[in-house]
Amino acid sequence: MSRAALLSLTLTDFRSYERARLRPEGASVYLFGANGAGKTNLLEAISLLSPGKGLRGAGLTEVGRRLPGEAGGRAWAVAAEAQAGDDAPVRLGTGVELAGAARRVVRIEGETVPPGRLADHVRPIWLTPAQDRLFLEAAGERRKFFDRLVFAGEPDHARHANAYDKAQRERMRLLTDAAETGQPADAIWLAALEARLGQAGALMAAARARTLRALQAEIDGRGDRPFPRARLTLAGEWERMALDGVETPEIEARLAAALTAARPRDGAAGRALTGPHRGDLAIHHVDKDRPAAECSTGEQKALILNLVLAQAARLSRAKDAPNPILLLDEVAAHLDLKRRAALADEITALGLQAFLTGTDESLFDHLKGRALGVRVSELGLTALEDV
Repeated sequence: MSRAALLSLTLTDFRSYERARLRPEGASVYLFGANGAGKTNLLEAISLLSPGKGLRGAGLTEVGRRLPGEAGGRAWAVAAEAQAGDDAPVRLGTGVELAGAARRVVRIEGETVPPGRLADHVRPIWLTPAQDRLFLEAAGERRKFFDRLVFAGEPDHARHANAYDKAQRERMRLLTDAAETGQPADAIWLAALEARLGQAGALMAAARARTLRALQAEIDGRGDRPFPRARLTLAGEWERMALDGVETPEIEARLAAALTAARPRDGAAGRALTGPHRGDLAIHHVDKDRPAAECSTGEQKALILNLVLAQAARLSRAKDAPNPILLLDEVAAHLDLKRRAALADEITALGLQAFLTGTDESLFDHLKGRALGVRVSELGLTALEDV
């Protein structure tokens, strides 16, 4: 598929914006302004043009504009025009039609569709300040971060993860009820749930393994960049099987059997103690030969940025999927001058559309003439130049 990019973005009652319109026309954009001006809100809006909760992981009622004294957020909408190569632009939209709605509506060319269809047109990849503590957080945050990278290349991964989570909740409900009441759980229904968990879990583990191999190969081939090289490892038992070449049907059978054997233990613990929901991502700084958690904040940021750029680079070569759109929130401020220049060159060389934020216009000197500069203030959005 040819290069995919946003031509326009329109927000209605979204976060701090009553209404805002941005027309990048496919160009990269750097947004600068004071803290609290609304720069990240624009990136969040773009991130919601994909399945899921976006880069902040916020609930639907949180993103609606709310004035002082208003108890809840208003109904909101994000609309965009996206284009891939010489194809005709496609109109995308999402939002809630009523304040407090439990589900958002997604439309493509005016037709209501499942959120997963957005991935056919836009695949944002983001890096935010919240991910600065990725190496210090619990395993769940790293797993969530890595799964977003998996999903960007394999959209079915989200479906498998959702099926796994649903079956796991139902299995644990049966086991904990049995533990509390002393009555045996329905063995037939448990076996059916464990079969579903085995199937979905094996597919998740295989997708994570494929993504890790591809990312590691991409990172290893990026030795000429001024970003630290990383060695990636998946710590989960089932992911290690996939990395070791165990076939997916075999992982499926082993996982289902392990869950069956673990029923008493899981019921007593109140949680499942084995499965891909317990996997973890480990990152090692190759040049310093130390875990990322022991590196400086700047080094950690550069490690994650190199990982995100490697993901963008490999996906930019995909022939059957839209190129990724990069959302880089407050990234430049953590980089020295050499790495800022390298980041600008990388974005240009990849031919990808990127949206970057920062408080100071000078952070984007290397992008001037190659991207659209936009000042973000209480007065709205002010484009500085054409590209």
